[in-house]
Amino acid sequence: MGDSVDTTMKKGEEARNRTIRARVRGGVLEPLEKIELAEGEEVTVLVDVPPTADEIEAFRRAADSWRGKVDAEALIRNIHRSEL
Repeated sequence: MGDSVDTTMKKGEEARNRTIRARVRGGVLEPLEKIELAEGEEVTVLVDVPPTADEIEAFRRAADSWRGKVDAEALIRNIHRSEL
């Protein structure tokens, strides 16, 4: 089994945990804003890559393909009925 990760929040931690933007240069993440971290401090990074223009366009084409083929109001009514 691998090492377990302690995810419990320590006092004062909520003020330090936040989302920032960064840019990749030469394989290194460079923060786009000032962050208060001690030299050598370890952090966990969640990489959230925005969709590309092609991905956005594909989504729009797919979403538009339903236009006129589905009665949205009837679909919503049927969903609510099935929940009851």
